[in-house]
Amino acid sequence: MRFMVIVKGDKDSESGVLPSKQLLTDMGKFNEELAKAGVMLAGEGLQPSSKGARVKFSGGQTSVIDGPFAETKELVAGFWLWKCKSLDEAIDWLKRAPFENTEVEIRQVFEAEDFGEAFTPELQEQEARIREQIGA
Repeated sequence: MRFMVIVKGDKDSESGVLPSKQLLTDMGKFNEELAKAGVMLAGEGLQPSSKGARVKFSGGQTSVIDGPFAETKELVAGFWLWKCKSLDEAIDWLKRAPFENTEVEIRQVFEAEDFGEAFTPELQEQEARIREQIGA
């Protein structure tokens, strides 16, 4: 099972406050543990929403809203992609993360078999080609 671990934004991350040397060191150690255990597939921190945009799709039209965005509790400051046996295992790993005063959400990623018959052999072949192209 794969899980996206979503680190929520806050006033500091939205203000562009960078992590301390100690937090970077601790996070590096945590990421090494995840990688050695075969759990971590990817992970990145994100710039503040002021350096981003939202694209809204409605009625066949698109509109672009430039950041920053007012509601920080809905923003993402970073993420990991983990491979774990269960949600409980992902939670156990996350409890070891060197966070203070942070909210983190864990969401299971859809796998091909989750889509049933709608995921036709042709779509499965396409998915396999794409994954090969991106090295996933």
